[in-house]
Amino acid sequence: MSDDATEKAPSYFSQYFLCQLKRASDAGQDPSTAIRTLYIDRDPVTFKDISLHLQGYHVRPRDATHFVRLFADAQFYSLPKLISQLYEEPIHITIGSTPFQIPRDIFSLSGPGNTPNFFTLGFAIFFSNPEDLFPGLDREGLIRPPSIVPPSVPNRSAEVFEELLHMLRGYPVRIRDETHRQELLRDCRYFNFKRLEQTLIPHEKGFNQARGREEIVLRLRDILKSGISVVNEPVVGGDPLAGWVNYARPYVDDKAMELVLEVGDDEGTRLHFGPGGKEVRAEFFRDTKTRVAKLFEVVATKLNLPSSTQPLGLLMAKGGRSSEPPTPGHTPLSEDFVRVMLDPEASITLDGQPWTPPDDSFNQNTYPLPAHEETTINTPGTTTIPAVPSVPSVPSSAGGPLTAESPLEISNLSTCPFTPPQQQTSPAEENPRKRRRLDSNPPPFGVATVPTSPLGGEGWIVKTGQWRLRIQSVTTKNPNNPNPAKASVECCLVAVKLDALSSERRRNERRGFLGG
Repeated sequence: MSDDATEKAPSYFSQYFLCQLKRASDAGQDPSTAIRTLYIDRDPVTFKDISLHLQGYHVRPRDATHFVRLFADAQFYSLPKLISQLYEEPIHITIGSTPFQIPRDIFSLSGPGNTPNFFTLGFAIFFSNPEDLFPGLDREGLIRPPSIVPPSVPNRSAEVFEELLHMLRGYPVRIRDETHRQELLRDCRYFNFKRLEQTLIPHEKGFNQARGREEIVLRLRDILKSGISVVNEPVVGGDPLAGWVNYARPYVDDKAMELVLEVGDDEGTRLHFGPGGKEVRAEFFRDTKTRVAKLFEVVATKLNLPSSTQPLGLLMAKGGRSSEPPTPGHTPLSEDFVRVMLDPEASITLDGQPWTPPDDSFNQNTYPLPAHEETTINTPGTTTIPAVPSVPSVPSSAGGPLTAESPLEISNLSTCPFTPPQQQTSPAEENPRKRRRLDSNPPPFGVATVPTSPLGGEGWIVKTGQWRLRIQSVTTKNPNNPNPAKASVECCLVAVKLDALSSERRRNERRGFLGG
């Protein structure tokens, strides 16, 4: 057996036989009889491929097990050419129970953001510099190389990974349903395909002709701080600090677009109306509250504002930044209740019915609060309590489309207060509701009550809402919560589309039974 002419010497074989020849020459022995047979305790099947390589044939790994055996024996026999060849071979790995061959250039050709990833980092022993494949290993006196387990990821789905590879090659994959999308996203995050993840998250891009700008709709949980920016939009004679929060998906979008933020699916938002509806605020709960607070912190950073309203000394005395509960009120851009602007062009669904403010009420810049039916309980000591508010309906003569605003007129939203509409009744409902006679026992447990607002007005539960984020100057300070650390600007939520409920009863009406 002879080494391939292109294989760098000394290999295991050449070194062995050169030593034998030198020893025979020094002893004056005949080399044909002095050289002893070389016995190697290695796999004979793999050695056939090693022999083919030394004869000049190209050897291609068949699977992950064959790859690691060739890899280990190339180290044992000191065959640098074979090592370099294996370094350039596709990545052999088993996902679930299915073997895969992944081209090494697929990550770089698919665009920035998909590398480094699980393969280039988690299996760096196979994909690192071929000159240092076993860092820290003393090869002098090495009897055999260390054992190597074939790379595998048994806890992931081979079918999902096949679809991810299909997308990395540039082909589209049809998303069958939301469950399918979440499976793809979960494995994208597992393998650290960041660019691919951004293309898979639910989004909608388009050009808004009414506003004259590009828009992108994203869910709150999918927002990354690296994609947030603030575009200043001062109005002549108006607010010089006015602006809108924009967003560009990292690694995917080449320019930022106006952000329409979708918040919902967990009923984490409640709208509070002040007396007369002249002020509207949003209160957030649970994870939604945390995410909104973190989003406001990032926006404040983009505006070169401090991320917290607490003095540094007091903050450290309390245990640092992490000791503060995540709430919008701990950011310089808002109070705990975030200011809300209900755009007259917003699509609002209340209790399953579309709601449109009457044109005449809008011209007066005020809407009367919704009227509630009253139910009288005929018991000793009669008490009158308000019933659950009915769904407001608007006559066709009053529900026509409103005139679209130009982009520069949006800044005047803060001067147009909102009040929920007055309930419209049909002629069939003009008669008062019949009174129900109840016994003297207390009302049954769980009777729904009309939601009340800390601001003194009504309250709506927002199931899902889409909002624009507007930056504007603070016109008035909240006298109930003065905070000198608050900035002179604030972040307001401008409604785009809302699905809201007016009471617990309306919420229960939309429930479904588990049996279908």
